[in-house]
Amino acid sequence: MVGAAGVGVFAAHGGRQPRPIASLAKIMTAYVVLRDHPLAAGQPGPAITVTAADVTAYWRDRRQGQSVVKVVAGEKLTEQQALEAMLIPSGNNIAALLAGWDAGSQAGFVAKMNAQARVLGLGGTRYADASGVDAATVSTAADQFRLAVRALAVPAFGQMVAMPQVRLPAAGLAYNVNSALGHDGIDGVKTGSSAQAGGCLVFSASHQVAGSPATIVGVVLGVLPTATQPSELAGVIAASENLLRSVGGSLEHVEIVKPGTVLGRVHTAWAAGPQAIAASGIIVTGWPGMPVTVTVTARPLPPAIRRGQPIASATITVGSQVAHIMLDASRAVTPPSPLWRLTRL
Repeated sequence: MVGAAGVGVFAAHGGRQPRPIASLAKIMTAYVVLRDHPLAAGQPGPAITVTAADVTAYWRDRRQGQSVVKVVAGEKLTEQQALEAMLIPSGNNIAALLAGWDAGSQAGFVAKMNAQARVLGLGGTRYADASGVDAATVSTAADQFRLAVRALAVPAFGQMVAMPQVRLPAAGLAYNVNSALGHDGIDGVKTGSSAQAGGCLVFSASHQVAGSPATIVGVVLGVLPTATQPSELAGVIAASENLLRSVGGSLEHVEIVKPGTVLGRVHTAWAAGPQAIAASGIIVTGWPGMPVTVTVTARPLPPAIRRGQPIASATITVGSQVAHIMLDASRAVTPPSPLWRLTRL
């Protein structure tokens, strides 16, 4: 699935059934933490002290072969550092640490994640844990697209997922597992991979459309290893880059309604009615063939209408872009004559 922030989905392919999403779950984990503890971009936020239990969890997860970030007892991570450790090297143990810090328990935090999914209308999404290691954490490409657009609107989140590396107190220098960063304008968002989920990637890319910036967002789920591409993660990154190249040049600014466009007509019983014409134009960002919906709403009108009088309004919907314009009368209409009224009593 691929689309643009503020525009909507360009194209979608594949099944719509919820499926495991692995570490894509950390997008929601970060979104919930940042809603509960807002961070201005570049600000460290409060300190979180690593406990002995957090260290035990680190060693347990490491023995299980999970993606982890080293921590030591007594270490202090700022909120920003903890989010970076979760999003950039994708530490499952840091997702659990943040969940406990935010909600007091893993169960409490997962309840918050699912509640936020309902608020955002993510009907195909269910979280069973904060990291996504649990295969019961499932979602759809459409839901992850919608969530990514919301998360990228949080400046601190967008800044973090664009970082190629981060230096952490105990772990030292850690690199972003999203090796697609910097290719074809890609500047985020999050990878995920597991035997159950396959390779997963939500990506964002900055492009210029007629001199104006546009953010393309894409989601690829469930890429399985092959003989030529044995790594799920490498496979999903390659698939995402191909998807981005296929649509990156298609975006354009289009004037879909010009001033003076006829969008309706007034009918009267005594004379030919005026046309309802657009008082202003509408320019949107989209791609060729994108569906446009126009809804015209009439206003109560007196028997006499003057030229240029507002007589209706129009709502134009293109993807997730919604615009409203007034429609004016193309010419005047006189009221019915006394004779016309008398002959129709």
